[in-house]
Amino acid sequence: MGSTPGDPELLIFDLPEAGRLVCYQWGKADAACTALCVHGLTRNGRDFDFLASALAAGCRVLCPDMPGRGRSDWLKDPAGYNYPAYVATVDFLLRAMNITSLDWIGTSMGGIIGMMMAGVRPGLIQKLVINDIGCLVSAAGIRRIMSNPPAPPCPSLAEAETTLRERCAPFGIHEEAHWQHLFRYGLQERNGCVYPAFDPAILGGYAKDRTKEAEVKDLDLWSLWEPVTKIPVLLIRGSESDILTRATALEMQARHPRLTLREFEHAGHAPALMDASQITMIRDWLKAA
Repeated sequence: MGSTPGDPELLIFDLPEAGRLVCYQWGKADAACTALCVHGLTRNGRDFDFLASALAAGCRVLCPDMPGRGRSDWLKDPAGYNYPAYVATVDFLLRAMNITSLDWIGTSMGGIIGMMMAGVRPGLIQKLVINDIGCLVSAAGIRRIMSNPPAPPCPSLAEAETTLRERCAPFGIHEEAHWQHLFRYGLQERNGCVYPAFDPAILGGYAKDRTKEAEVKDLDLWSLWEPVTKIPVLLIRGSESDILTRATALEMQARHPRLTLREFEHAGHAPALMDASQITMIRDWLKAA
């Protein structure tokens, strides 16, 4: 499970007004179950390679690069980087593949999209894994993400890898093979320079205007929670997370009759889900829920 996974099947879709959407498929297309893994704000579908390859033994696993990330096209209009559009993107993907039932694994942004989908398409999600995001997103964590230093104007590969290590330090990655995997799929070369594999417009004006950081407040998402309470939930939290506080996680558990809370030590926002113990825990929970 800890070894480097193989290559998934590449699926390509043409999104209206958004161009090419790339999705990675693991396992057999006619498997008895389907799992969808949706990544965080500036990440991509290859983050789930280790988890997906483990789940693929008995399940089809889909890991899209959301628009503006990985190998999917960047949007011509950055205003399209918003949650209603992300929900529409996933809905388009699932309808194109005739998928009406699945398990959802969402890290950060992917967890929010999953909670939104639970309300938009009741009955679609059978089991929901939420990785380090909750119904109240801490302003302190949002400010930290927005204030992370941008990459140098034209970094070398070594400089880009160092910056990515710093930015992703809270993921709690301990194996060098996992870091190398992150570098391979989290960096891209453009015009002779190496950059993170996402459209910088995703971060909006905060990447340019640091004075806006003071305007950031806690993000209240409790309005999304009621439909989620109808679904078994595994809520994962990094013990050092500044996005999902322990108080919020416990409140979510108190308001949900079938929520399992698991915390990973030595990780913040968000656990990488590459470690063998994390993968085993998720796989066992999906089987038992």
